[in-house]
This record gives sequence, C-alpha cells and structure tokens, in this order.
Amino acid sequence: MLLLCLHEDVSIMALPPRVYLTLQEVTARWGCNIADVAGWADAGRFRILTGIAAVRCGDEIIAGKVVLSPMELLPLFRRCGTGPSEGIMRRIQPAGRSDWLLITDPTGGIPVAVADMLILAEEVHAFEEENDMVRRVTTGPGATTPYDWEGMNVALIQRIHEQGLPATQSELIAEMQDWFADQSGGDRIPDSRTIRRRITPVWKALRREDA
Repeated sequence: MLLLCLHEDVSIMALPPRVYLTLQEVTARWGCNIADVAGWADAGRFRILTGIAAVRCGDEIIAGKVVLSPMELLPLFRRCGTGPSEGIMRRIQPAGRSDWLLITDPTGGIPVAVADMLILAEEVHAFEEENDMVRRVTTGPGATTPYDWEGMNVALIQRIHEQGLPATQSELIAEMQDWFADQSGGDRIPDSRTIRRRITPVWKALRREDA
C-alpha cells in the first residue's frame, strides 16, 4: 500500500522544464531543414552543443559541455540529406568561454554524431519569440500561437484573485513558467523575459493600486 501511495504521489508531480532539445527535435518543431539550423547557429542566433569525455587541448584538459562550430562540420548539415551522420571535431569551445581550443590529444580529433548535438531549450524559446514563430497549441478550434497566453492570463487572474500578489515579480514569473510546464509537459515554456513583458503591465497597475 505504501509503494502504491508513493507511486501516485510521484505521478502527479510536475517535471521541471526540459533543458535541451536535439537537432532532430528542433527541425521537427520548426518545420525546417537541418541546414537552416546550422546556418542560424553559425550566425550566432543560438549554439549547438554536445558533451565530450576528457580531451587535451594544449596544456588544458577539457570535458563535459562544449560548443561546436557548424561550418567545421558542414558535411553533416547538407540540405539534400546525403551527408554523413557523424563527423570529426578538431576544435571546440568550452562552455562559458569565447575562445576556441584545438584538440591536441587525441591528435586526430574526436567523433561527434548529429544525434548527440543539442540546443539549450531557453535559446530555442528565445529564437521562437524573436522571430514570431507560430506553434499550434490547443487553445480552441483553429487557434495558432507560440504559447498558450490566453490560458496563462486565466491562471494569472486566478492566482491573484485567490492569493494576491507574491512579494516579487520574479516569483510571479516563475509561477507562470511552472504553469506552462504543467500544461505542456515541459515542452513549451517561454523564457522569463517574454513572460515578464506580458506580466509587467498587470504587475505595475496592481502595485499602483496597492500604493
């Protein structure tokens, strides 16, 4: 009986938002070619990442999350779809740094597969918002919108009506992100800046009334 109760408790808990999306998921999400994704990444609109075991780059040992250069793996991103599924990385950018390091050991570089390439979910959401990219959500017959803003507005009104305003606007934004995560299974969550733009007028108006 205890195990059953624990199982039921876990099943109703909301999972945190997804942190990464694969390149395949992004192309399906946007309805575009992998060559387009590589091009936008090369233009600095977002980063393509992967994870590696320890390698030597001169005097440094680098492991874990690294940024890839799409142009150095260009055959993997052929628009015609005839490219290989795996390439060789000879140069990497460690996470949190702007410099590129040449892999010196192994001397021939290390393999990377397209299936192991990732984009941060927050960068995907920011790109969608910046480009007014429409994704279909179930907000009514024929409705198309990147996110369920109408549903968020209802949830926002209910929250304020039942509990009032939290101490800070950041808390309210975090609660709305949790709402999006609950509604979409962690798949469609706007970044905090986007939610802030929509919530700020309400927040300021209600704060003026309180004052």
